[in-house]
Amino acid sequence: MSDIIKAPDHILEAGPFIYADILDFKNLQEIVVNYRVDWIIHFSALLSAIGEQNVPLAMRVNIEGLHNILELANQYKLKLFVPSTIGAFGPDSPRDPTPDLTIQRPRTIYGVAKVHAELLGEYYNQRFGLDFRSLRFPGVISSDTNPGGGTTDYAVAIFHEALKTGRYQCYLEPDTMLPMMYITDCLRSISEYMELPAEKLKMRTYNIHAMSFTPRILAEIVKRFVPEFEMTYKPDSRQKIADTWPMRFDDSRARADWGWHHEYDVERLCQVMFDALWPQYRPGKQRTKPVSKQ
Repeated sequence: MSDIIKAPDHILEAGPFIYADILDFKNLQEIVVNYRVDWIIHFSALLSAIGEQNVPLAMRVNIEGLHNILELANQYKLKLFVPSTIGAFGPDSPRDPTPDLTIQRPRTIYGVAKVHAELLGEYYNQRFGLDFRSLRFPGVISSDTNPGGGTTDYAVAIFHEALKTGRYQCYLEPDTMLPMMYITDCLRSISEYMELPAEKLKMRTYNIHAMSFTPRILAEIVKRFVPEFEMTYKPDSRQKIADTWPMRFDDSRARADWGWHHEYDVERLCQVMFDALWPQYRPGKQRTKPVSKQ
């Protein structure tokens, strides 16, 4: 684990944590040599909405940083994973479902950088034999992190606000459908994918999918756990981004080629999120069973 900011206690307690700046190539080389690194999982990026607010910084972090990581992986013959995203597609792509191979013309610097990463990683694989691997993730939902500036972050914030205030103002229209995934499925997909022998991979970048829902659908399920919950809607600039993104991913190739499968649907997602967050916001208050769907 690494970052350019101080780690919270639970990260420090979980294992080694070091300072790493992806814009400092010499620093990265020192880390690979000193820690005998053989895999890199490259998560560093400015997300969609934040990237639009600071395009020059997004270009440095999301593009220049990637170049450093690719060169590093090639120099030291490392196995490299770079996540991609639903944001790698644009309004000209089929949205329901979106296949692995189709037109990609994203309208955000985040999406442009991810398409750049996919293509450049595949080039390094073909040209230099670099073991580059990428998965296009839906919106990823976790109880361990706060929203970080992504267009799908409403699906994390809604759980916090439901327990904290009993209401949430969503920045997307109620019927905006987007693909989502719970963090446990996300992390498991990476470990399973990275452990596969290279000869089993027919592609270097795959779609993976777990569930798709709208803010309205999610709000109705949240109300089963917090009956007093109220959702209002005030779309902002993120709506224009969401309108260009896939509604559902076609991940049939990942399921066929290397056995990808998800374990969390939207019902189970809500259960585990409230299990995790209830003690944080309502300590000592007994939980009632969620109201059954009629």
